[in-house]
Amino acid sequence: MESPARVGSRKRPLEERQMKHRQKCAALGQEEAEVRRLEELLFGAEEQLSGRLEQGSSSFLEHDDDDADADEVRSVCSEGSEGPRGRRRARTAVWEDEDDEQDEEVDMTHRSRRELKKSDAETKMSKQRLQQRLKEQFQKAMGGTPSWAEEEHRTSRRTDEDDDEDEDLLRRTANFISSSDSLPRGVIRIKKCLNANSECVSEAQLTAVQFHPSAQIVMTAGLDHCVSLFQVDGKSNPKIQTVHLEKFPVRRAAFSADGEQIVATGMRNKLFYIYDMMEGRVIPVTSVRGLREQRVSDFQVSPDGKFLLLSGSSGYLHLMTTKTREVVRSMKLNGRVCSTGFTADGNTIFSSSEDGEVFIWDVPSSRCVKKFTDEGCVRATSLCVSRDGRYLACGSQSGVVNIYSQSDCLQLSEPKPLKAVMNLLTPATSLSFNSTSEILAIGSRADDEACRLVHLPSFTVFSNFPQFRKKTIFRTQSLDFSPRSGFLSVANNKGAALLFRLLHYSDF
Repeated sequence: MESPARVGSRKRPLEERQMKHRQKCAALGQEEAEVRRLEELLFGAEEQLSGRLEQGSSSFLEHDDDDADADEVRSVCSEGSEGPRGRRRARTAVWEDEDDEQDEEVDMTHRSRRELKKSDAETKMSKQRLQQRLKEQFQKAMGGTPSWAEEEHRTSRRTDEDDDEDEDLLRRTANFISSSDSLPRGVIRIKKCLNANSECVSEAQLTAVQFHPSAQIVMTAGLDHCVSLFQVDGKSNPKIQTVHLEKFPVRRAAFSADGEQIVATGMRNKLFYIYDMMEGRVIPVTSVRGLREQRVSDFQVSPDGKFLLLSGSSGYLHLMTTKTREVVRSMKLNGRVCSTGFTADGNTIFSSSEDGEVFIWDVPSSRCVKKFTDEGCVRATSLCVSRDGRYLACGSQSGVVNIYSQSDCLQLSEPKPLKAVMNLLTPATSLSFNSTSEILAIGSRADDEACRLVHLPSFTVFSNFPQFRKKTIFRTQSLDFSPRSGFLSVANNKGAALLFRLLHYSDF
């Protein structure tokens, strides 16, 4: 410990400085209280400071009752600070409006709001409810939520999908180690969504499913005499419209090339319907000039939208113009027509007979430029042409699907298949290529879960579709990919249009 003499000697210079400063301030006319306050601020005053801290003083400055601004500043600064026992004080609003607590109601009997009422009992409605009603009416008029209005929803949806993908990645990493713009083989990233027609499930077997060529819409048709349209979002898939065709079970239905019409053929006669979506009317076509057929059930739409290729009896194919609805050309192949398909430019037609022969036709001249036998086929069941002009797929009664190169079919006298897919054990009745020709979907209506996705160009089947030992697809009646391969839909015998999201593709 230091001696009292040493402490006293150290304090003398400080006392002398304080005395000199007090004398100078007194000479200037300063009051004693102000001098003392200034001394405390400039020279420390350790003894007074420690004493005030022990007493719990919160301010060095003396409180002035006349200083209202200082009171206000201290009251504001004390809000939200901790109290004497560490509790945080509650914060209060600067301004409170009594009208904010009142739920103002709007008069719905006004003539400008009558159309928004769902019943006569709705005479009053809250602002929030009215806002939601206006939003629903706008979405109904637009045929769904516009893309610019659902950006936040898309962001949240992508976040959910990314979470699902992360979970898959944690469980299985073998197929996700390397990233590439091309679709990888082995395991396909696929997610089961709500059925496309969940809001209006068909009461009978579906016979057709197809995505709109430009809009985010899917069409279903079946034996319940109905053609339905649904908006595709993967979550709710709201129904847009259902058209009932009296006593007309639909055998096949397809969009026109521009997507403004739907063509539907029946099971028993040559009558078919055209539904004009722009005008909202159904046009029955009872007769076609130049067509002498008792029944028309299958057809194809040309990519340019100029023709309908009608499959007739006794091996006849008829080209009907969509503008005048008359047959301008007829072609005949050996045997009975099994299936047909246009090439991407619309100038060539591939057709197969039930005997397993493939005929290639030149559309402008209606001449058969070539024919060849589908290798190993005893009886043909289906045919499909890829949209980019690369592949031709031919299905047979045995379940074998031969995949050919279109260029080989056009140039070689006896083209050989690039691959014979033998994963189906029952007749291959449904075939569809996606837009990039990276996937070929094959299906059979003769057995449950007889549906596979073939990876191209490796010609291998994805191992995780359909799910092992889990019955979800049942019997495939028709299948189709969305325009940019974001979705796959499979129509089955239960009246459901299954919807799958292909996560590799970012667009619809």
